[in-house]
Amino acid sequence: MTMTQHPVTQGRGGPPARRSGRRPASTDLSPADCQALLESRSIGRIGWTAGDGPQIFPVSYACVADLIVFRTSPFGVLSELVRPAQVVFEVDELDERAQSGWSVIARGRAQAVASPALLTHLWTVDGAEPWAAGTRNLFIGIEVERLTGRTFGARRPPSAGR
Repeated sequence: MTMTQHPVTQGRGGPPARRSGRRPASTDLSPADCQALLESRSIGRIGWTAGDGPQIFPVSYACVADLIVFRTSPFGVLSELVRPAQVVFEVDELDERAQSGWSVIARGRAQAVASPALLTHLWTVDGAEPWAAGTRNLFIGIEVERLTGRTFGARRPPSAGR
């Protein structure tokens, strides 16, 4: 059976989504809209080439001092990012039923936050609190080098276009 023979569903137990023969239109977002959308969320995905190949992980994050910051364990796979590494970071919102949404991608350099003043501040920032249990006392910051995004479908994202 091919993929086109499987029904497309909205999600968990939802009714099948209708697919039209046309694709939703997409529009590039301005850098200001991308930044506003990035700052409006607290969960994203980070991707990089790890020692054992490509990795992608969801993380809770905050935007602080021109950085995307998250906390992790000093012993997990994300701790590889303590040393400078090129990464991509994505946040998005998708509505399968309406076939609309937006996506923002930040490309940049991740590494451990080393500034004592910034580290002191980060312990008090909302959003930098990890969802994962356990000791998460290593702060990783992403210095964004390129921020791009797009919206697709009929709906504009709430923060965009203001």
